Formats: sequence, C-alpha cells, structure tokens
Amino acid sequence: MQAMQWITAVILAAFVGYISAWYTGAIEGNFALLMFLATFVTGIYWLAERFYFWPQRKKEAARLNAEAAARRAELERQGLRHDMVDTAEGETRILKQPWWLDWTAGLFPVLFVVFVLRSFLFEPFKIPSGSMIPTLMVGDLILVNKYHYGIRLPVLNTKITEGNPVERGDVMVFRYPPQPTLDYIKRVVGVPGDTVAYLNKRLTINGQEVPTTELPDFFDTDAMRYFSQFEEKLGDQPHRLLNTKGMPAFIQGASQFPFRENCTYTVEGVSCKVPEGHYFTMGDNRDNSLDSRYWGFVPEENIVGKAFFVWMNFSNLKRIGSFN
Repeated sequence: MQAMQWITAVILAAFVGYISAWYTGAIEGNFALLMFLATFVTGIYWLAERFYFWPQRKKEAARLNAEAAARRAELERQGLRHDMVDTAEGETRILKQPWWLDWTAGLFPVLFVVFVLRSFLFEPFKIPSGSMIPTLMVGDLILVNKYHYGIRLPVLNTKITEGNPVERGDVMVFRYPPQPTLDYIKRVVGVPGDTVAYLNKRLTINGQEVPTTELPDFFDTDAMRYFSQFEEKLGDQPHRLLNTKGMPAFIQGASQFPFRENCTYTVEGVSCKVPEGHYFTMGDNRDNSLDSRYWGFVPEENIVGKAFFVWMNFSNLKRIGSFN
C-alpha cells in the first residue's frame, strides 16, 4: 500500500505539473488529451478498487470480527467473564477508502460522464472575440453539437459515423488550420466545389449574389460605435452581419496556405474555389474577422462540431437561447 501511495502521488503531481505549465504558457495544452488520460488512469484505479482493494478491505474487516467472536467464544467456553469488544470503529477504519483512491477511483465516475458528454455529445465553449458579432457576443458560453457532423474519436478526431453534411450558413467550431491546438468558430460560407467571391463587401457563391437586406445600424457597446448591419441568407436560415464603414475591401496580410492557388486576390477582395474535403468560413463581423480569406480553407478532419445554443452570458442573461 505504501508503494501505491507514492505511485499515485507521482501521477497526480504529473497532472498538476502539466496543467500548471499549460496555464503559465510554458507548453500548448491539449484538453482532449488531458481528459482522456485522466479518465483512463482513474478508470484503472476504479477497476482495481472494485475488484481488488475493496474485497481485500472487506476480508480484513471480516477477519477482525471473526477473531473478536472467536475470543469471546473461547472465554465463554472457559467460563471466564469478558467484556463485549466493539469492533465497529476498527471495521470502519479498515473499510475506509484511502486518500490515494479517493483522488483517483473516487473521481472516475464524474470524469467518465464528462468525457463521454464532451467527446461524443456536447462540448461547451466561450466566445473570446468579436469576430461573430452580432450573432455571438464576447463572453457568450455556447454549446457545440459533437455528433451532428458525425461522431469522432477523441484526441485522434477520426470520424467513425457519417452524420449530417456541413451546410452553408452553419456556425461551425473547428481546429484552427495554422495552429490545430486552438479552436475557432466561424460561419460556413462555401462547401467543397463552391466558388466563393467576396468583392466590394458583397458575397457571391457560384456566380449568384447572396441575398442581403439592409438593417438599422448596430451599436457595439464594447467598441462604443455603430456598424452597418445587414441580414444575409445562406441556406434556409437568415442571419445578421456587420460591416465597418470606411474600411476597404482589400484583404491585407493573407498567408501562404494549402490550395492558395485556388484563390485570387484583388483590390476588390478575394475569390476562391473550395477544394474537395475543405470548407470556406467567414465571421459575421466581416471587417473584424480573421477567417478563410486570410488563412485558407478548413479541412474536413479539423471539424469539431456545430454551434447551436448560448447557455449563459453572465453580463447579459437575455443572450441565453438558440441562434442562427
């Protein structure tokens, strides 16, 4: 048992060290990997507790009670007086789960439920920037459907079920192609085979201009300024978008990305042919979004899931609800 205490202490210290290094920025953390390892390790302890350590403690408690009963029986046989020995305290002490099992096997059921929910059903995210205003605001806590586009294995992100196809207009969370350890959220504008053009701040798909309707200006309380607001219809559901008055349509600082030869940049904007197995995404805050216009296409294997619900915004409870 002493050895198990030291082994457990080393394992817990390794987890604390990893989290600390991630928090301080010394390493790039991987939460999916951390959850998998934590669930796997605590699962081993849980099985060991259920099928070995707990039965051993029960045997020890039974032995204690049996020895006490045998002692009383022997004294009675000899006709000697004896006091009843209370073994309840000793039994409780023997059956009590040690600290190193409390912090491993005891956590496994909770970690397992969280791991399954997060990996295969729904995952929470927090909106850190204003690239999706006015659809999503900074501080929105959202839920992402992990099975809508097909179930994927955690960590590996390998797709194991087909799911629904990605559609234009979907708000999608994906691994940022230039740095896959980061999660990004944007709206899908182009699917494989589409020709997407964003010229003079007007969106065209396969030669057809996407219908837009001008709305009253939007006042951003964080930026303390007004933005031009429009309603755009991609697919079946309309959504709102913003443009910044006076900002040029020219795309500055586009990087060298895979299939960049599919894109043509001019002073009017950009036009791209979406390759197979990839998607073209844009933020709804069109002039304040780092998206496919700058870093390229989203590969199929980078998809995390479909965002669909704001479950909390602590600064504005009215934000809670579904969105397009």
